[in-house]
Amino acid sequence: MLLDEEALGRRQFGWLPLFDPTQGQTVVEPTGAGRGYWVGAPSVCYDDRTRRFYLYYRLREPRPVRGKECHILAGEDGVSFRPVWSASQEEIGTTSMERSCLFRTPAGGWRLYLSYVHPDDSRWRIDLLEADSVESLDVRARRTILTADDCGAEGVKDPWVAMVGPLYYMLASFATKPGAISQERRSRLHATGDAYNTGLTKSSTGLALSEDGLNWRWQGEVFAPSANGWDSWAARLGTLVYVPPVWLGFYDGAAGVAENYEERCGLAVSTDLRHFQRISLSGPALLSPHASGSIRYVDGIYARGAYWFYYEFARADGSHELRMSEVRQNLFYRTL
Repeated sequence: MLLDEEALGRRQFGWLPLFDPTQGQTVVEPTGAGRGYWVGAPSVCYDDRTRRFYLYYRLREPRPVRGKECHILAGEDGVSFRPVWSASQEEIGTTSMERSCLFRTPAGGWRLYLSYVHPDDSRWRIDLLEADSVESLDVRARRTILTADDCGAEGVKDPWVAMVGPLYYMLASFATKPGAISQERRSRLHATGDAYNTGLTKSSTGLALSEDGLNWRWQGEVFAPSANGWDSWAARLGTLVYVPPVWLGFYDGAAGVAENYEERCGLAVSTDLRHFQRISLSGPALLSPHASGSIRYVDGIYARGAYWFYYEFARADGSHELRMSEVRQNLFYRTL
């Protein structure tokens, strides 16, 4: 079953919970107008004990600034938030940070799986911050949990973490190793601190597993760019939402390096979290009507009888804002 033009216009696909991004509510605005002023790469978490939403995002500005700050907000209604935590480039010691994953442990503690460019090798990696409260997360006490070398890649970032049964699952974007290239081209891979933007590698999605959320085993690639088409250069799974009997994945796709930072949103499904089938084959499933059309870094959760989706949304001036769309649809008891 494929997405057709009529289904795309209705922003729905069978029983799957899609949303109309043009009706989304702005949660955070960028600091300036124009390309490079992007706010987003969100990670949302709902705390059943306090009935609060917690929202991570990163603030980006044009080069040479890049990823400037990352923030965590708290709020009761999913739209209005107040700041509770932040970290800057200088505090982390990086040239840029990107999408990270905020996670509440079964014991009630908090973890932030932080992706950033490490100064020693200029490659993306994922570190872990852990504390009893969100406000107490300390970047100085972080520990590295996944590096490019661990994945046999040129970089790894943008984690999404969830517990499924007794295991922790992490989806992460990794920069594939290029084939045979000249030494001059190889030296360009990490010269700018962003291998993904060189055109020498592709953006794919891999899986890591853990029994404790601290020690991870890389399982390899689970969702690759397509052979050709709109997502033949990047295929970055950003979130999974369980919609029985499948996991619905929202992914960032791009046809070439020119669309890096302006990816658009596609859909995939899985029954085992290891094999994913595209269901947006002919083009993106969700688009902004403005500028590049980019909608990227979708993160979603099910809470309070609804699906809550947070995402970057391209504005008319080329900047990106952080939006939220709520889909009030209870699918957990549906008989298919």
